[in-house]
Amino acid sequence: MSMNTSDKICLIYTTCASREEAEQLGNAVIDQGLAACVNIFPDITSIYIWQGKKQTDREVAMLVKTRKALQNETVTALKRLHPYETPALLVLDVPFADADYCAWIFQQTAGK
Repeated sequence: MSMNTSDKICLIYTTCASREEAEQLGNAVIDQGLAACVNIFPDITSIYIWQGKKQTDREVAMLVKTRKALQNETVTALKRLHPYETPALLVLDVPFADADYCAWIFQQTAGK
């Protein structure tokens, strides 16, 4: 399905320190109708510089599936609830999605 501007979906990527934190964030955006689905990928290794020091941490990655029209509201909710001082909140545009799956995402987020 090629989507026009008004019916696009997007993915929001973020990381958390634990599965429990990721599940809390995921449940919050699902319960608020901001996302149709959240995928949690446990046990990733993140290597980065934070406050001048090289860090290597175990984290949990999340992909939040939502409508493009809800991206700002969803990012704001995730940032407000996120335990990190500066969380990674990256919006990934989806240029193609199966029509039935896209319709399901819209149905799940229709209340917003």
